[in-house]
Amino acid sequence: MKRRPPISRRTFLKLTVTAAAATALASCAPQKTSAPATSTANSISPTLIPPSPTSSLGNAPTQIEASPTENATSTPAPTSTPAPAYLAVVHGPDPAAITRAAIEALGGMASFVSPGYDVVIKPNICTDYNPPEYASTTNPTVVATLVSLCLEAGASRVRVMDSPFGGTAKSAYEISGIKDAVEAVGGEMHVMSYTKYIKADIPLGKSMRQTRVYPDILDADLLINVPIAKHHSSSRLTLGCKNLMGTVMDRNMMHADLHQRIADLTSLIQPDLTFVDAVRILMKHGPTGGDLADVKQTDTVIASRDIVAADAYTTTLFGLTAADIGYIMASEELGLGTTNLASIDLREITLG
Repeated sequence: MKRRPPISRRTFLKLTVTAAAATALASCAPQKTSAPATSTANSISPTLIPPSPTSSLGNAPTQIEASPTENATSTPAPTSTPAPAYLAVVHGPDPAAITRAAIEALGGMASFVSPGYDVVIKPNICTDYNPPEYASTTNPTVVATLVSLCLEAGASRVRVMDSPFGGTAKSAYEISGIKDAVEAVGGEMHVMSYTKYIKADIPLGKSMRQTRVYPDILDADLLINVPIAKHHSSSRLTLGCKNLMGTVMDRNMMHADLHQRIADLTSLIQPDLTFVDAVRILMKHGPTGGDLADVKQTDTVIASRDIVAADAYTTTLFGLTAADIGYIMASEELGLGTTNLASIDLREITLG
């Protein structure tokens, strides 16, 4: 089913989720006060803890005398489930465990997947030059765990796909380790055929108003974008927005105005979930790498419905900020997300 007007199911759901995310963002933003602005604007606000039920009653709680016949044992107050985080950052030595923890912090995969969904996962499988330890391709355990979570939530099909620029898709899928990992948990590796690409208009595009894009990316009930965080010689970093270049046929055309065109493309694709693999990150000589000395073990994943926020946080792992990466700022200007990490519920979790 190709996504055409009238509005598709995925687009309808995306608009619904975007509206919900905007409501959540507004509800978690700090309240304005009349006090002078002396706090650090760029610090990340901790998760707010609800006040005690007696905190508004003064220093001494009200004494309530129990009836002589009343059972002295009080019933514990029911515990409430924490609201989903806007952005989850999870650290730990087990890629599968931190992947599951990040999705749980966002509300669980059932908040993304409905029974019967056709899910597409787009990792970075750029070349067949190096196995996964070189951090030029997405961690296979992270990808396979996301596949498992989707199937557990009731997805009818989960396909993993990318369009490598070095080597064939078949060899890149195998050498990256992603093929074996995905198929072991019941997912499918899909080769993107050049005969299927379609022309798509980009209504919000400033520099690029049309491109040829792979239709399965647009038609999926759920699109999960899974970049690996790494250095890039042209864009400085490859993160969530940059990873979407693997969905279009003519990548050379993108380089005419790289940062703005990445933002334009992001406005067309708009993944439902961006999940950044930062288990091992490539610090230099990207995007292909090839030297283990360039790889840094950070044991981290970053997840959000907001691709801009996910990218903005990930820049900090390289000693940078969102302002250092043109396509992140251009994407924010298009209204695709926020770089203001202090204004969102950023939940950071460390697993042993």
